Amino acid sequence: MKNISAEEISRAVAALCVRANRELPPDIAQAMDRAAVGEPWPPASDTLRILCCNRQAAERNCLPVCQDTGLACVFAELGQEVHIEGDFRAAVDEGVRRGYGEGFLRKSVVADPLRRENTGDNTPAMLSLELVPGDALRLSLVPKGFGSENMSRLAMLKPSDGLAGVKRFVLETVKAAGSNPCPPIILGVGIGGSFDKAAALSKHALLRPIDQPNPDPFYAALEKELLNEINSLGIGPQGFGGRTTALGLSIETAPTHVAGLPVAVNISCHVTRRASVTL
Repeated sequence: MKNISAEEISRAVAALCVRANRELPPDIAQAMDRAAVGEPWPPASDTLRILCCNRQAAERNCLPVCQDTGLACVFAELGQEVHIEGDFRAAVDEGVRRGYGEGFLRKSVVADPLRRENTGDNTPAMLSLELVPGDALRLSLVPKGFGSENMSRLAMLKPSDGLAGVKRFVLETVKAAGSNPCPPIILGVGIGGSFDKAAALSKHALLRPIDQPNPDPFYAALEKELLNEINSLGIGPQGFGGRTTALGLSIETAPTHVAGLPVAVNISCHVTRRASVTL
């Protein structure tokens, strides 16, 4: 049995908040750099170069890569041989409180969805917890901005809609989003499960590096096909046209009911941020 204190968790989460907001993951940064070089449409290539310069300036000056430092979405994989000394939920929120305060990150969370009073410290985090074998705790933090989150959608398709229906829904979602989510975008697609599970799958899919295809060849081919079709829409970086509408697309699936085909598309912007640590 491994013991992990609440204080260790808070320190780790605080560091993740700052790192995730200041440093774009290498797979995203490299994809942006490649797109800036390979984009043939001048307004699009110019826009991509500006976005790359902005990222480099943020990293060089220890500033957030985007002014919307997001809702802190924390994914925890908790080993069954780990004992948490203290309140786990409170420890995660304390980490977010410290990280967003010490990192001078924008606080965007309101305590009630209708009365809209800001909590002042970006808490509470959106916490997803999964029990796994082993004696380690892996924490992943995704600061999710809402320019892209607001463009996300979920559909309860019929089984008869099939693969064609799934493709159509994904493409319609991207078309409807247009330039609103600050393209080039990253997409997480969840297929299967229930109403809530499909949405969770689509958010979790954003944790996978975009240069790592789905391990199932069928879904890896579907990821590639959908990405190519999205980049044929002509929306382009920030809506200026070109062939770089999306940098990556990841699909996660789950078993589902014989009568259903839930599909969720979680859209993320060109600064799709994530950082992880294992305790």
